[in-house]
Amino acid sequence: MKILLLDKNHPLITEQLLEKNYTLEEDFSSSYDEVCLKISNYDGIIIRSRIPLDKNFLEKGKNLKFIARVGAGMENIDVEVAEKLGIQLINSPEGNRDSVAEHVIGMLLFLMHRLFIASQEVKNGIWKREENRGDELLGKTVGLIGYGNMGKATAKRFSGFGCKVIFHDIISGLSDEYATQVSLEELKKTADILSLHIPITPETHYLIDENFISEMDKEFYFVNTARGKNVETKSLVKAIKSGKIKGACLDVLEYEKSSFENLETENEDLQYLLSSEKVIVTPHIAGWTHQSKEKLAQVIVDKILAS
Repeated sequence: MKILLLDKNHPLITEQLLEKNYTLEEDFSSSYDEVCLKISNYDGIIIRSRIPLDKNFLEKGKNLKFIARVGAGMENIDVEVAEKLGIQLINSPEGNRDSVAEHVIGMLLFLMHRLFIASQEVKNGIWKREENRGDELLGKTVGLIGYGNMGKATAKRFSGFGCKVIFHDIISGLSDEYATQVSLEELKKTADILSLHIPITPETHYLIDENFISEMDKEFYFVNTARGKNVETKSLVKAIKSGKIKGACLDVLEYEKSSFENLETENEDLQYLLSSEKVIVTPHIAGWTHQSKEKLAQVIVDKILAS
């Protein structure tokens, strides 16, 4: 079986597949059009996010048996077309769920205990104690939207902080020892913290908008480690300014490039998020640890070998 690797990943992918007598070719620089010209020569592709696998691309891949995405989200692939063409889709959300869960907790602690602000003040000779009084996680009700690999790992961490964890998911019967499944209405009524763990689909695009925020009964903290376009930024900014959102932790932004490598747009709302003391922003790294890089790759190899 001949496999094309389109993005750099952990070397164990190459090492282990070569040991199993797969033929591998690495191409980390060719453009979309250049790859389209040769994709029919391969039985499989291993990707991250560099090149979109749209209808045109997939139809040219006449011999493709599988597409393996090192990561969780599949929005860079035309899933419907791939399934119609009989191409198996493989991803590895198991590989970075722990990294994402720790990142969620870390950002919230940073924000709620004013750690960045207080540290910067002390380094600049400013010693403020009362002004930097924090807010505890203990006793808070955490509402998760989405209860797949990321949601479950995050719930486990929150439960260790003495939080009540509830979640809403389109699949029923998912309650476990760490969290209780509730209706979206119940979540909006009781959550002190809202954290997203969902893919980007037509149904979840701008899920968090002005209407959704207004339906939250309490002032709340907001966390997004899912996808930037799950959130309408202008509504988020408006809610932070009004105090309805007490603070936001954002690892993803609406204005990211589809490859997640940088921002493609700058505007007034983005500048507010980047300058506000009520907002923690990181560059789409919630799932990026040294450990997750290896685990993501191992999951992909295991699934390819099992397919």
